[in-house]
Amino acid sequence: MRLKILYFAAVRDLVGLAEEEVDLPVATVAELGRALSARHPGLAGRLKPVRFARNAAFAEPADALAEGDEIALIPPVAGG
Repeated sequence: MRLKILYFAAVRDLVGLAEEEVDLPVATVAELGRALSARHPGLAGRLKPVRFARNAAFAEPADALAEGDEIALIPPVAGG
C-alpha cells in the first residue's frame, strides 16, 4: 500500500526526514507504526506517546488504512 508519511517535531529529528512516500504491506495504523519502527530504528520503542493522524483526522491503532492515505506522526507537545 502506497502512503505519504509526514513526520513532525521530535519524530522528524529521529527519522531525519520531514516526509516520505512508502509502499508497505500494512492494513492498520498499528501495523504502520511497527513497519515504520523497523524501517527507521530510531523510532523503535518511542511511538507510544505519538499520535497518528490519517488524512488530517486523529486515528486509532485499529483504524484501517487505504491506498494513498496521508499519515502524520505527531509527538506530544509541551509549552508554557
